[in-house]
Amino acid sequence: MPKAFIKAARLRTLPLSLSGIIVGSFLGYADGYFDWKICSLALLTTIGFQVLSNFANDYGDGVKGTDNDDRIGPERALQSGIITPKQMLNAIKVTGVITFIIALVLIYISFGREHLTYFFLFLGFGIASIVAAIKYTMGGKAYGYSGYGDIFVFLFFGWLSVIGSYFLYAKQLDFTIFLPATAIGLLSVGVLNLNNMRDRESDAKANKKTLVVKIGEEFAKYYHYYLLIGAFLLTLLYVMLHYDSPKQFLFLIAFIPVFKHLYTVYKNKDAKELDPELKKLALSTFLFAILFGLGQII
Repeated sequence: MPKAFIKAARLRTLPLSLSGIIVGSFLGYADGYFDWKICSLALLTTIGFQVLSNFANDYGDGVKGTDNDDRIGPERALQSGIITPKQMLNAIKVTGVITFIIALVLIYISFGREHLTYFFLFLGFGIASIVAAIKYTMGGKAYGYSGYGDIFVFLFFGWLSVIGSYFLYAKQLDFTIFLPATAIGLLSVGVLNLNNMRDRESDAKANKKTLVVKIGEEFAKYYHYYLLIGAFLLTLLYVMLHYDSPKQFLFLIAFIPVFKHLYTVYKNKDAKELDPELKKLALSTFLFAILFGLGQII
């Protein structure tokens, strides 16, 4: 049974979810604000949110019948019957409580009693993150079934992850950080959009009205191009505004597989062939986070 839950946690999704924390931490370090305790707890909190989201998605899509034989991706836990709905629901509750406790410790260590306003603000962000992770596919008004998943992924994987983690260190903001934060958000939405492009037909049959289902395959491709090229241009702008060394252009290496991926999407005629591209784009985003960060500090 533990192996079943580890599989359901979908650990392969963690690099993408950690990308925003990595960028925010590197930027904090570059500006002279950094604390290993905050960094470690922020990474653990993000892992908790991602695992919680994966469990909730498995449960939500499983009980609604969205995960069925028409689905192209890997078989889910509820879909295969290896985990029962009750067991998954219990796992969601336990993961949510543990993640909330870790987040609470993180916020307290960062702000303590000296910054109570920030403490309660981030406490609200933490609660909102847990609710968003659960409500993506669970419940009668799951926002992932109404085409709003892209907005939530952008806000939580991009802005909150990058800007929030930086603020945990610095207790202040440089508003140009919105540029790399937006870039990470766009790349993360790109992964979701690719997933939804792959599952477009099965989602439509299950009445899961993702943005791709709403706008159709052709416009979904154009949307994909805009997301990834937009991320590239915003990062380029940030580096130009903060230019100090050619090493800051290290991030360009990560966009080589990204642009190769774009060509694959452009040529694609069969949604099944998009499945391996998910891993490539997610790992390219993780590589981008590391290279961009290193470019700011070396």
